[in-house]
Amino acid sequence: MFFTSSRSDMFYECMVRAITGTSFHPVGTAKIGAPGDVMAVVDPRLRVYKVDGLRVADASVMPSIPSANTQAACYMIGEKAADMIKEEWNL
Repeated sequence: MFFTSSRSDMFYECMVRAITGTSFHPVGTAKIGAPGDVMAVVDPRLRVYKVDGLRVADASVMPSIPSANTQAACYMIGEKAADMIKEEWNL
């Protein structure tokens, strides 16, 4: 069988490194927050601070890691971004 005592620790370490992965949902790399928040990258309207014409509308704006899958939240962020852009352009 595959998992036998004849395999070395080095073999198992190599196997684990080669065939495992994470199931994390990275968030928070472009945190949304108030202008006074030194960790915030994006304002409440998803505009990047100090960069004209750039918005971020994905999981990276979430200020903390949710306890569930991020797919539905990403859809909501995208829909809200679309609504805010249409509002600003009077569409």
